[in-house]
Amino acid sequence: MTMLKMTDLNLKDKRVLIREDLNVPLKHNVIMSDIRIKAAIPTIKAALKAGAKVMIMSHLGRPTEGTFEEQFSLAPIATRLSELLNREVPLIQNWLKHFNMGNHDVVLLENVRFNNGEIDNEIGLSKKMAAMCDVFVMDAFATSHRAEASTCGIIQYARIACAGPLLISELQALTSLMEKPKKPVVAIVGGSKVSTKLSLLESLTKKVDYLVIGGGIANTFIAAEGYTVGKSLYEPDLIDEAERLTTTAKSRGAEIVVPTDVVIAEKLSDHSESSVRLISQVDDNEKIYDLGPDTIQKICGIIKKAKTILWNGPVGAFEIKQFSEGTEAIARAIADSSGFSIAGGGDTLAAIEAYKIADKIDYISTGGGAFLSFLEGKPLPAITALEEHAAKGEKVL
Repeated sequence: MTMLKMTDLNLKDKRVLIREDLNVPLKHNVIMSDIRIKAAIPTIKAALKAGAKVMIMSHLGRPTEGTFEEQFSLAPIATRLSELLNREVPLIQNWLKHFNMGNHDVVLLENVRFNNGEIDNEIGLSKKMAAMCDVFVMDAFATSHRAEASTCGIIQYARIACAGPLLISELQALTSLMEKPKKPVVAIVGGSKVSTKLSLLESLTKKVDYLVIGGGIANTFIAAEGYTVGKSLYEPDLIDEAERLTTTAKSRGAEIVVPTDVVIAEKLSDHSESSVRLISQVDDNEKIYDLGPDTIQKICGIIKKAKTILWNGPVGAFEIKQFSEGTEAIARAIADSSGFSIAGGGDTLAAIEAYKIADKIDYISTGGGAFLSFLEGKPLPAITALEEHAAKGEKVL
C-alpha cells in the first residue's frame, strides 16, 4: 500500500484536520469505554509536537443527519480528550462556517453526522471539509470501510491527504496477520449469525490451523453435525455452508472447533438457572448460551500452543455471569499466551475491558466493520482513496 504518511510531512504552522473514530459507548452521557479515544491520542500528540494547529473530527452514533441531537453530541469526548491531553479541547459547533481557534492549538469538531451529506459522501460537503485544512489526516481505520464525506470524499479534494499513525499501525498488524502469520494460527470467532460473518469464516478457513467458533455461529455448526439445538438461535438455511466450510478445513489439515458441550437455560436472564449439557443432550425447549467446560478446556489448550491468535467476538452471552465462563476463559488464555495476539470488534473490546487484559493483548484493533472487511479481503474505500491521492503525486509540504 503506497500512501502519504503524516509522520513524513512538515506540519509546522499548518492547519491539520484529523479524522478519528471516537464513536465510544455512552450511558447517561458517561463514557463506558475510552479505548478508541486513548488509541487516537498518540496521533494527536504527534501533530501537536510537530507544530500543527489541530482540528479533530469524528462521528458518534446514528443521529438524524442534518439535525443536532444532544444525546449524540461529542461533548463528553471533548472532556475526556482534555483530560488525556492535559489541555482544554473546546468543542466547536457549526464548524462548517468560519471559526477561530484563538489560543487553542487543538479543537474537537462536533459530530460530523450533524451535517447533511456526510453518509452519502456528498461532493459539496467533502469540498467544504477539504477547504478547512492544509493537511487532512485519515486516522480512523474503524471507519475506512465507509465511503462517507469525512472518511473518503474529503481525500479527493484535500490539498494533501495522508494516513495517520493509528491507521498505518492497524494496516501493518492486520497485513502481517493475513500474509505472514507464525504457525499454528488460531482464530476465535463469535457472533450470533453465520450469515453476518460467512465471508470472514470462508477467508479464515483457508488460512488458519484452528477456527474456534462460538455463539449462534456455533449453533449452526452443531446442527450441521446432526444435533438438535433446541430453541437456540441458528440458521438452518446455512447448514450446507457449515458443512462445506468444515470439509474445506479438513482438506487442508485444519480444524473447525465445534463445541462438544454447552451451557443451556430456558431464557437469557440474570436469574436463569443454567446447566451443562453434551450437545447430544440439549432439549427442545432449551437455549445454548455458552461453551461447556470440556470445550473450554480444549480451546484453551489450542490457544496455549498457538503462535498467532486472532480474536473476534465473545463465544457466549458474557454480559450475564452464568454464561460468561467461555469468553472469560478464552480471554485469559489469550492474555497468557506467548503467541502474537490481535483482537478486534466492539463486543470483543467490551470483553477485554471487562476482564482487564488490554495490556496483555499484543494488538487491539479499534475497527469493527473495517476489521472484518479487511480480514475478508474486501477493499476499504478510504484506503483506496489515499492510495489514489498519493498516486497523483501532489506536492508534499
